[in-house]
Amino acid sequence: MSPTIIGIDPHKESWTAVAVDPRGQRLAALRAPVTRTGYRQLRRFADRYPEPVWAIEGAYGLGAPLSALLAEDGVTAWDVPAKLAARVRVLSTGHGRKSDEDDALSVAVAATTSTRLRPVRADAASTELKLLTEHRDDLVRTRTQTVNRLHAIMTLLVIGGAPRSLTADTAATLLRRVHPAESVTMTRRLIAVDLVAEIRRLDKRISTATEHITTQVTRAETTLTVIPGIGQLTAGKILARTGPVTRFANEAHFAAYAGVAPREVSSGDVIRHRLNRGGDRQLNYALHVIALTQISMKSSPGRVFYDRKRTEGKSGKEALRALKRRLATVVFRILLADHARVAAGPAGQSGTTLKSSATGSHPDTSSSDKSLTGPTTNELIYVTT
Repeated sequence: MSPTIIGIDPHKESWTAVAVDPRGQRLAALRAPVTRTGYRQLRRFADRYPEPVWAIEGAYGLGAPLSALLAEDGVTAWDVPAKLAARVRVLSTGHGRKSDEDDALSVAVAATTSTRLRPVRADAASTELKLLTEHRDDLVRTRTQTVNRLHAIMTLLVIGGAPRSLTADTAATLLRRVHPAESVTMTRRLIAVDLVAEIRRLDKRISTATEHITTQVTRAETTLTVIPGIGQLTAGKILARTGPVTRFANEAHFAAYAGVAPREVSSGDVIRHRLNRGGDRQLNYALHVIALTQISMKSSPGRVFYDRKRTEGKSGKEALRALKRRLATVVFRILLADHARVAAGPAGQSGTTLKSSATGSHPDTSSSDKSLTGPTTNELIYVTT
């Protein structure tokens, strides 16, 4: 008996489900709140049909709560990328309509036609790291805003203002030299003192978050830190944004997910590629930081790779993009090696190599997913110890 697809369009406060038959024909729809009660409503809705298959748009994003509940009950769900569902909606009849039910229907139809969807795999470690890294990013962003406000008010209190790299201690030292004689200056100094106290509180919270991230990265037993430019925080961000590495079919899929695989825009005899502005921007940023760090190190393999691309006639930006694409391959293979080593356990092989040999091809990969760096080699972008 053919399964019924339950397409889910998730939001912060609601889940919209549409059931379709194997031919993609709409059967019924349901809207439920994001609560335990709403989850039970969805389960009863799905159980009306034989062999229901769940397809969730953004199962690792807004769909994560529902994915987690299904995983607790041993129900497999499939992750449908938002872009894939959007393409289905645009190409369908009456594509001008836009509603939650239309979106859920597109998710379900995409699940019936796509052969490259992957099941959602619960990974508590990466979820915790994602929460911690996002929390730390928010704290750092708030601290930057607070320091900027303090800079502005210090300009009115101290001749010459405050130094660019302003810390709470530096600001406190400068404020001790300010002896206001008028009410406006007194008020400014009062606000500045309050901002200094706020920065100190934020520094402590950032430090605590950093310690938690470091602890989680240590527990993950990752060897990403052998790559120059990857510290504990960057490794944590990569692990958090990647999730279970086995959900990626190959390195090209991972590179596309990270937004470092150039997109082909060829026409006729003109072969052209364009910068990929999609993908996970946080993961893309992590690779960008690693690449810049390696370029700044005169003897690093990444710098050698970058310089060679420049001598081949590539611009600075093109060489940087090529390095980021190469780094994506190295990171992916290290993540796979780590996964295999941890899965093997103490009785497994201890000689897992971290050397990235890129002599293989990209199976099942379109030209838009492939690197433009030319034939790959055994060149290492990290230093083994």
